[in-house]
Amino acid sequence: MTPPEDAFFTLHRDLPREGPGEPADVAWASGVAGLQPDARIADVGCGPGGDIAALLDAAPRGHVTALDKTAHFIASARVAWGDDPRVTVLQADMARIMNPHDMIWCAGAVYFLGIGAALKGWRRSLARGGVVVFSEPCWFTNEPSVRAREFWSEYPGMTDEAGITRQVEEAGYHVMGSRRLGSAAWEAYYTPLMERIATLRPQADAALGALLDETEAEVDLWRREGGDFGYLLTVARPA
Repeated sequence: MTPPEDAFFTLHRDLPREGPGEPADVAWASGVAGLQPDARIADVGCGPGGDIAALLDAAPRGHVTALDKTAHFIASARVAWGDDPRVTVLQADMARIMNPHDMIWCAGAVYFLGIGAALKGWRRSLARGGVVVFSEPCWFTNEPSVRAREFWSEYPGMTDEAGITRQVEEAGYHVMGSRRLGSAAWEAYYTPLMERIATLRPQADAALGALLDETEAEVDLWRREGGDFGYLLTVARPA
């Protein structure tokens, strides 16, 4: 039987991204932040590098340092971007960002540290006027469905939009802007994932089959009840 970790990487191998997102998210955040064409950007928890192209579009004369702890994702990012002098790909801990950056971008991974801990820890790695941009799971209703609550029960820190703003401010930052990720961002993640499931299903053993079932249920939950929850993209600058 396939070990759970192996099953995960079998499913997620060669996917373009590891969470919801689209180039329009990067463009919006860059505009809010007033990002300059030569900006230094850290893509923290970069996964396979799904946002690197959009970050380079936002700063065409800049540099992106993409980092992730997972060797599999770093290998994929290096295949795609290893020859581009504007990109450095590192296997590194997202809690330790070296050198100053004009933008620290973290798509869907800040929950590993917590908003407050991440913002406080990253402040020393921001250049003057720099920003942190992160997306975080968020309730969009005061009465989410039972099914949605059950799915997100493993993330007890999940809050609403006001709760995210409060945590940002408590960390010594102010919110320059925030917006909910749209359907296109979710489809950019889920459409390739569902195609991968269809490819793997005929040969899946019990462990992999169980993971495929869980992932299909996750996608179905979003399609049916995605109005109850989502990701909030926040641009924050030290106060």
